[in-house]
Amino acid sequence: MANTTDTSADAWFVYILRCADGSLYTGITKNVDRRLEQHNAGTASRYTRSRLPVTLEYLQEQPSQSAALKREIAIKALSRKAKEALILSGN
Repeated sequence: MANTTDTSADAWFVYILRCADGSLYTGITKNVDRRLEQHNAGTASRYTRSRLPVTLEYLQEQPSQSAALKREIAIKALSRKAKEALILSGN
C-alpha cells in the first residue's frame, strides 16, 4: 500500500474497504486517514454506514481526480474474485 505521508498535495487515492459483513467498497479521496475515519464514524457513505467497522484493504495513488475516478470505475467493474486478487497483489 502507498504511504500517505510521502505524497504530493495534488495526489488522489483509490481505495478498497472491507466491511464488517465481508463486502467490498471502492472510493476515492485526497486524504485517506480522514476518509477512513469518516467511514467508521458512519458519515461517509450510506453503504458502509450499516456495515461497520470497515478496514482499508487496498490503496493506489493517482495523479489527478480524473485518473482516480477512472480507476475507481475500472475497479468497480471487476468481479469480486478479481478485486480480491487485486487486494492480494497490492497493485
